[in-house]
Amino acid sequence: MDLLRINTAGSVDDGKSTLIGRFLNDSNALTIEQVELIERKTKEKGLADLDFSVITDGLIAEREQGITIDVAHIYFSSDTRKFIIADSPGHVEYTRNMVTGASNSEVSIILIDARKGLLEQTHRHYFISSLLRLKTVVFCINKMDLVDFSEDVFLNIASQINKMTAQFAHTPDIHVIPISSLKGDNVVNTSARMPWYTGESLSAILHSIVPDVADTDDFRMDVQQVLHVQNAAFTDYRSYAGRIISGSIAVGDTLSILPSGTSSEVIEIRKFTDTLQTAHKGASIQIRLRDDVDASRGMMLVKEKNNILLAKDISATLVWMDEKQAQAGGRYIIQSGARTAVCKLQAIASIIPPENPAETYEASALQLNDIANVQLKLAAPLFLDSFEANRGNGTFILIDPQSNNTVAVGFVKSQL
Repeated sequence: MDLLRINTAGSVDDGKSTLIGRFLNDSNALTIEQVELIERKTKEKGLADLDFSVITDGLIAEREQGITIDVAHIYFSSDTRKFIIADSPGHVEYTRNMVTGASNSEVSIILIDARKGLLEQTHRHYFISSLLRLKTVVFCINKMDLVDFSEDVFLNIASQINKMTAQFAHTPDIHVIPISSLKGDNVVNTSARMPWYTGESLSAILHSIVPDVADTDDFRMDVQQVLHVQNAAFTDYRSYAGRIISGSIAVGDTLSILPSGTSSEVIEIRKFTDTLQTAHKGASIQIRLRDDVDASRGMMLVKEKNNILLAKDISATLVWMDEKQAQAGGRYIIQSGARTAVCKLQAIASIIPPENPAETYEASALQLNDIANVQLKLAAPLFLDSFEANRGNGTFILIDPQSNNTVAVGFVKSQL
């Protein structure tokens, strides 16, 4: 079965956890123990409707505060599809968690409280979905039961959504659905209480999305380890182990090793004890080359170099994820895959306000959750692609060398 990776996001108390619990319940994907937990917690709280939020709010701290404070991953299957749902927290200060949850997703579900309309977090979550080039964004206008299932309320918010998304050059496939997570309207089953809505339910939309299985990006693979074996089964065996970041490889292809640029032919692809003729993105493999080339951890195997950035100066969009602010001139460790280098935050070009991305403004420092255009100067090239050209090899993180905290995630725009 196809696997679809989904991220859910929204402001505090918009009903993300309830939506996921309702989706699982109405899809008959809950275990007996989970159903019993829901019934018990609902009774303890004295609620009239089942409290489905307990499925994802599993941490003690979450239950005590009544909020979701981390990214919870839910795995389940229907008759025709597998799903992984990353439930991101709603508070503004946890925007960094939304970036984490959405980074490996293909679909973003953004919840909006029908009583409140679009909030700051709505703009921020859509901005991140667009920045990450997600394929599909589904806006769920939730709590329609609290506005008497009003079509006018729905149309007004849908108009706000259209105005927001029109500001972006990259526009994913967009769906706007009126739902009630609490009552179950338009989650799995279509609602009889909103006859004016003639579209599909959330479940139907998610089941109709075709996962992106295209493997058309250029081949990129980090060298994570060089294996040199000498025994009865393997004589002078030397291979390069790593995980394919993007693209595909086949026996007979010619690879280049960066930074040296030395080329050699692939004579064997191995995965554990199996030998393969081809391998694709995401596979962890060993590659043997015809020539005994000089390659070590931190180097990269590539098949095409047409888009790769070899310069030490790059332009990027940065999401700042640390409570300690960043100043221009600050020094960090930049990492992408197994590749690392020392870098300097050369300049903060502009801050991007998610609610109006066209009106950037200058700033001398980066605060927690700021999204900015920056310039970085690297001590050595990291062999990155622009994120537009290669999503797998166009991202990186920044690490504070003193605290060892991951302080930012970045998306490469180009070399300067």
